[in-house]
Amino acid sequence: MADHLPKDISHKVHNALRLSKDDQQRWAKILGKKGWHGWAWPKQFGGPGWNAIQRHLFEEECALAGAPRVVPFGPVMVAPVIMAFGSPEQQARHLPGIMSGEVWWSQGYSEPGSGSDLASVKCRAERVSTTSGDKYIVNGQETWTTLGQYGDWIFCLVRADTSGKPQTGISFLLIDMKSPGVTVRPIIMLDGEHEVNEVFFDNVEVPAENLVGEGSKGWTYAKYLLAHERTNIADVSKYGRTCCAGSRWTGLRLMMTAMVGPLGAGTNCCCLTAMWASRSRQRRSNYAGGSL
Repeated sequence: MADHLPKDISHKVHNALRLSKDDQQRWAKILGKKGWHGWAWPKQFGGPGWNAIQRHLFEEECALAGAPRVVPFGPVMVAPVIMAFGSPEQQARHLPGIMSGEVWWSQGYSEPGSGSDLASVKCRAERVSTTSGDKYIVNGQETWTTLGQYGDWIFCLVRADTSGKPQTGISFLLIDMKSPGVTVRPIIMLDGEHEVNEVFFDNVEVPAENLVGEGSKGWTYAKYLLAHERTNIADVSKYGRTCCAGSRWTGLRLMMTAMVGPLGAGTNCCCLTAMWASRSRQRRSNYAGGSL
C-alpha cells in the first residue's frame, strides 16, 4: 500500500489537511488500475471478490498508510444499485468509469424539505415522448450535495407519480451533470470551506434509458443504497488505529460489532485476534513514520 500511495497525499491525511479533487482522484485512479477502487465489488463486475474480513483488512491498511477515504458516491453507493437493478447497458456504460476513478458521482437525495423524511421528495420527473425517444423532464432542487461541484453524474430520487403512498411514486434516475438546466451553487460552511452544494434542475432532459429498474421501485433501490452507505459511514478502519494506539481487545470488539453486529462479534473475534497478533508488529514497523 505504502509503495503506491503518493507521499504528498499521505502527508495531508496524517496531518488533517484539506484534500483537493486532484488528490482524491489520483488515489482513486491508482486503486482503479488494480481493480481496488471497487474493493467490495464481486469479480463478475471487475472487483476483487473479497470477503468481509479481506475488505476490512484492506480498509485498515489504507487507514494506517494515510490513504484518503475513497469518495463513496460512485463505488460504494450507486455502483451496487446499478449491479443489482441496472440494465446490462447501464452496467457496461457506468461501472468501468466508476472503477477506474475517471467519473465522479454525486448523490441527489436530500431536498430543502426532505432530509430524514426521504419519502417526501418533491423533485419532479415527467416522462414525455419525443421524436428522439422518451425522456424525463426534471425540475426541482437537491441540497447538501457533498462535493457536488466536482460531479460528472448524479443519481437522484425523483417523483414521477403523485398518486398513492409517497414511497410508490419515486424513481431512481442517473443524470449527467453537464446537461443543460443543471446548476450547482455552493453552500459555504462556517469554517469558510466549500464542501456541500445546492443542485437545481430546470427542465433538464434525461433519456428514459437512464431510469434504473422499474419506475415505481425507486424507494426500494434507495433503501438498498442506504444500507451500503451506512456501513461505509461506520468507517470501521478507524478502529484499527484504536487497536494500534491502545486496547487491542477493545478495538477488535468494536471492529467486529461494526462489521457483523454484537451477536457475531464474540464468535469472530478469536479469528481476528490471531490475525492481529501476527501482523501488528509488522504494521507498526511499516508505518512508524506516520501518525497512528
